[in-house]
Amino acid sequence: MSERIRTGGYVGFADLPNQVHRKSVKKGFEFTLMVVGESGLGKSTLVNSLFLTDLYAKRVNIPAIDRINKTVTIETNCVEIEEKGVRLRLTVVDTPGFGDALNNDKCEEAIISYIGNQYEAYLQDESGLNRRNIVDNRVHCCLYFISPYGRGLKPIDIKFMRSLHDKVNIVPVIAKADTLTKGEIRSFKARILEEIEEASIRIYQFPECDSDEDEDFVEMNKDLKESLPFAVIGSNTFIVKEGNRVIGRQYPWGVVEVENPEHSDFAKLRNMLIRTHMQDLK
Repeated sequence: MSERIRTGGYVGFADLPNQVHRKSVKKGFEFTLMVVGESGLGKSTLVNSLFLTDLYAKRVNIPAIDRINKTVTIETNCVEIEEKGVRLRLTVVDTPGFGDALNNDKCEEAIISYIGNQYEAYLQDESGLNRRNIVDNRVHCCLYFISPYGRGLKPIDIKFMRSLHDKVNIVPVIAKADTLTKGEIRSFKARILEEIEEASIRIYQFPECDSDEDEDFVEMNKDLKESLPFAVIGSNTFIVKEGNRVIGRQYPWGVVEVENPEHSDFAKLRNMLIRTHMQDLK
């Protein structure tokens, strides 16, 4: 049994966190985000809004008639983002075709296969000799987009999340939240959480905070937990409102601000993915 003792003077290992920090910043960080949901729910727009980049500039929209018998495909978009000297290699895995065909019985199989292949490739690299240069392409988080137009989860939603909840962190989001009132959003969230529990689906669980954790972080963590599923709005348009440029959507009755917590959970989702829980998701 080990005993905790304090050194009588300065040895130097107190600087270990600085070494880890320098090594991490030099190497950069990797994060793979998968987005899944039916076409037309604003997945691409939301991803571009989250990371302030355009990952889908070359995408060509497929006519509805061509999607009738289309199977699910896997598309990966990789971009390196740098902010204040810190580099992030972001990979976004998109799943065009999911839920669009007349028969969606096996639409999750290609996604399950892709996730499994990435884990197998990472395990092989970990077992090899060149471990220092491993590229981590495992899917760290899956944003699952739920349509705001129904009364709750659809059978395809339940089937998909059940198939993947033991393979990847699933974060459910309600798409196009500006189509719902605040009261409707509260009711819809409660209904979705109830159906997720009834179906025994395990979505991403926020870690419990330690007793010595910063109070602001504890409060933020609690707020994020209570916000699931996140009701989000995406937009890449800047609008001038009261002399300020904001990202939002212009309607005849006013402006919906993407980053305004009174209008959307977008800022909370971005904080969770990037600023507070990215390493926990990995």
